[in-house]
Amino acid sequence: MPKAKKEFQKPSLGLALVPILVTLGVLALQLFYYGNFVPHIPLAIGIAVTGVLGIYLGHDWDSIESGLFHVIRISLPAVSVLIVVGMIIGVWIASGTVPTLIYYGLLVLNPQIFLAAAMILCSVVSLSLGTSWGTVGTVGLALMGIGAGFDIPMYWTAGAVVSGAFFGDKISPLSDTTNLAPAVTGTTVFAHIQNMLPTTVPAMLIALVVYLVAGFTLIDGNGGSFEQIEGITTALNDAFWISPWLLLPAALVIGLAVTKNPPIPSLFAGVVAGAIMGMLFQGDSLKGMFAFANSGYSIETGISEIDSLLNRGGIQSMMWTISLILLALGFGGALERVRCLEAVIDQIIARVKGFAGIQTSAILTSAATNVVAGDPYLSIALPGRMYVPIYRGMGYSTLNLARGVEEGGTLVSPLIPWNAGGAFVITTLGLGIFDGNFENLLYIPLAFACWTAPVIGIFYAWTGLFSPKATDEEKAQWDADGEAKIAIA
Repeated sequence: MPKAKKEFQKPSLGLALVPILVTLGVLALQLFYYGNFVPHIPLAIGIAVTGVLGIYLGHDWDSIESGLFHVIRISLPAVSVLIVVGMIIGVWIASGTVPTLIYYGLLVLNPQIFLAAAMILCSVVSLSLGTSWGTVGTVGLALMGIGAGFDIPMYWTAGAVVSGAFFGDKISPLSDTTNLAPAVTGTTVFAHIQNMLPTTVPAMLIALVVYLVAGFTLIDGNGGSFEQIEGITTALNDAFWISPWLLLPAALVIGLAVTKNPPIPSLFAGVVAGAIMGMLFQGDSLKGMFAFANSGYSIETGISEIDSLLNRGGIQSMMWTISLILLALGFGGALERVRCLEAVIDQIIARVKGFAGIQTSAILTSAATNVVAGDPYLSIALPGRMYVPIYRGMGYSTLNLARGVEEGGTLVSPLIPWNAGGAFVITTLGLGIFDGNFENLLYIPLAFACWTAPVIGIFYAWTGLFSPKATDEEKAQWDADGEAKIAIA
């Protein structure tokens, strides 16, 4: 006879909070006492504490390890994107694609509308690519160089880039998170995208207005100085062959994405195209392109702002971030397997009544999972699975839940420095926060589109606006599929 599956004991709320609080405590020690923002060891300690708790509750290590690696496995496509983005950054800088984008951007863009234009451009590219990470690592990196040329603080430019890149990702049918949210809540992807527009459009308009106001009130209309811009463009011209032809790799990647090709092959095609351009226009060898793809690009133009942006890229530059992501995912997977997150969510559900409270809790739970587990995928999947029977029991469409977990998951991810999304943004855009440049953490409140959308969603929950109830067809489908329902007051 097959062996019966063992049901492990769920921890009490107090026990469930132990590994979470210990991890946050060690993280605070690392940051505020030692002044070293490297979250790896606190997360590793969190995994160890979770493992000890799991064994105390009756788990064996094989079970805990299985849960840990399960979450890592389902998130490996995102890690693969990170590896390809590292390659594309190194090759596109060496080929002249990124320098060309910076060069023409400095000539064409007006510094006073730059932040608004940066957000819109990143939104369009991310919507086309279906990946916020790919957008940040390509167009976003070039925009950081243009912003430096205009003498705009890094945190303002990064805020605009993050707002656009992650919002485009959120509503792109090619995005993995946009498909994950409806999958775990039992809706369709296009219905999910349509239902997100009532929060997406106002949040983007708010961000657009703020960036325009900031541009005309805080930024010098001369863009720092004409001498500085001329110095940057001259340095780029001296170091690279600048030509519109060098924009072809970017156009190829966007074209492949628009025609609904998968993100990873599309980005890798950009790597190949960039390498060809580098050999044709910059005179680099194939061996050199291999080195740039692996180890990144290095140059001294004499302009510190440009050197800090162009000396980067390559697979190896992403290893710090990848190791952080794997530890964060492992911690989240261990917490899920030991049922710590489930215990916390159950306590929230037991204390919250009515649709407004449940919707607010779903959004905040998703955001909190981002903070604790460091994984945008877990922050969507876990609350989605836990809350969905309650929405059915209340008679509300699960589209509400899909929107809530998407906004608490996808949009909050880049705002948490030790989260997979936040770590990638900080590393790729060269914000230097892990080296002590803590002022650049201001990109978090300045990424207006990312945090205003969940706030608007909570407002809708309490006013009843754009909060659809389940249709008769939805209810019939739930009954036909035998879906679980939990009725609450």
